[in-house]
Amino acid sequence: MRLCAVDLACHRGGRDVFAGLSFAVSSGEALAVTGRNGAGKSSLLRSIIGLARIVRGSLTLEGGDPELTIPEQAHYLGHQDALKPSLSVGENLRFWAHFLGARGAEIRPALDAVGLDDLTDLPAAYLSAGQRRRLSIARLIAVKRPIWLLDEPTSTLDANAQSRLAGLMHTHLSEGGLVLAATHGPIGLGAVRELQLAETPPDAPVEMAAS
Repeated sequence: MRLCAVDLACHRGGRDVFAGLSFAVSSGEALAVTGRNGAGKSSLLRSIIGLARIVRGSLTLEGGDPELTIPEQAHYLGHQDALKPSLSVGENLRFWAHFLGARGAEIRPALDAVGLDDLTDLPAAYLSAGQRRRLSIARLIAVKRPIWLLDEPTSTLDANAQSRLAGLMHTHLSEGGLVLAATHGPIGLGAVRELQLAETPPDAPVEMAAS
């Protein structure tokens, strides 16, 4: 499997956030998307998942399921954890498993993988910020999808939870998945390829640097 972007451009808020952006990520690979705040890291992930419009360029997935779109084969972990406080930990995860098309998915292994198996019946309103993040990460395990789009995935996680996440990413990559992670720092995978986005002044033409 290979996710390929050629000459991508995204326009938001009356300006180009990025343009002329090209990269490729294959099965078993991770790509760290870096750059200053406002450089377009989150917008890039949102463009891939279909939450922001790509105004120029092409995005293709080679070797994926031809019957499914790219968003249907991807998980997106954004800044917001998208949990209902009144639902329990288990109910939140069951909702997302059902919403993502995995009706009847076994949630216990996913909760165990993120260290929340003993909090299944606790209302999400009582979770700490780190626990909320771990519950969101559990979606990646409960429903299998080959593309992980992670926006600051280690945000609010303590050292132990960051180590758990790194282990989950390593397993995902070893099973043929791929990872794009927008980040300001290490994500626990050692040396990874980097795509660096340059901050664009509001009224300036856009030139992107990729490495």
